[in-house]
Amino acid sequence: MSVRKTQQTPETHARIHGHCDPRFAAVREAFEENFRARGELGAAVAVTVAGKSVVDLWGGWADAARTRPWERDTVVNVWSTTKGPVAMCAHILADRGLLDLDAPVAAYWPEFAAAGKERVLVRHVLSHRAGLAGLREPHTLEELYDWEATTARLAATAPWWEPGTRSGYHALTYGFLVGEVVRRVSGLRPGAFLAREVTGPLRVDFTIGLPARDHGRAAELVRPPAASAAERAALFSQLPPVALAALTNPAVGAAQANSTGWRAAEVPAANGHGSARSVAALYGVFAGRGAHGGRRILSPQAAERVREGQGSCRDLVLGAGFEGETEIGLGLWLSGPQGAYGPNPRAFGHDGFGGSCGLADPEAGVSLGYVMNRMGPGIANDPRKAVLVDALYSAL
Repeated sequence: MSVRKTQQTPETHARIHGHCDPRFAAVREAFEENFRARGELGAAVAVTVAGKSVVDLWGGWADAARTRPWERDTVVNVWSTTKGPVAMCAHILADRGLLDLDAPVAAYWPEFAAAGKERVLVRHVLSHRAGLAGLREPHTLEELYDWEATTARLAATAPWWEPGTRSGYHALTYGFLVGEVVRRVSGLRPGAFLAREVTGPLRVDFTIGLPARDHGRAAELVRPPAASAAERAALFSQLPPVALAALTNPAVGAAQANSTGWRAAEVPAANGHGSARSVAALYGVFAGRGAHGGRRILSPQAAERVREGQGSCRDLVLGAGFEGETEIGLGLWLSGPQGAYGPNPRAFGHDGFGGSCGLADPEAGVSLGYVMNRMGPGIANDPRKAVLVDALYSAL
């Protein structure tokens, strides 16, 4: 059902384009409501069922000044929603017998054995249990953009906690840790490996970093409402040192993500660029038990292993922002009793800083991708994403 002539909303004058199967009208309604009631600027949402597109909607503006409409091929930085495709790279290598998830990281990256990390396993890196949530010494943006500098520091640093015992969200370090293992095994960084093995064969419009030729179609990220100095001070006073290291060393936000330096770099935990359609396709590989669009990327056994829970706990970095315990599989978060990815506790996915999301539910055969440019204040569980997920499951 075409929705190209959806009535403009008075608050944003956003026009919604694309298609929506009548069965999933609730998703379209929730998407439109995000513009009317939740401050959406520009966004897109896509849903696949059994590998078939049933929702592919976009609308609003690609820039803060509202001079560029959000188009069908608009891409945007999706922050940590990138982590799902990066984890997929490691699982492809494991599926081929080239990577043992139960082997020490140092078996592939010998320098990593320094500072008491000789027993850190590949599964610990995939599940945010390696104890390397952030670097201890100050790390600049320029150093973050330097692959060799960042991975060398990670190899030399000591873990914040006993690896394997707890999870602590590796906000920026995750991509370098998993990515360097991928590079040591395959000879390719994750961006090139993903392009060769997944996005190329599937014809998915998703890159880690953003080629200069695509800058003109990239949406401008808009930072969340600024907290007062007192609110920021109160927030930071509550964070333990490991959380400060993970989330602020270096500090990144909309301004950095809009820069040419960020787009030119490879930060595999946080600078994937794509559309909702591409996110739904990538997470659709997991939802399709390893296959999507008629192509097999992972064996069913390997796809199932991605959501192998590693133990629930209160996350050492994000704990204060989440009620109760959460659980991470081998690369993605489980929906769990909180229902972060719908009512199936074994559904899984990943959120991106400020709102974006990729979701996979193999039991329902469903994947969802949501991307936007006006960032919310949180790292996960943005209200705009939550209503889209609720609407999706109401239609199943």
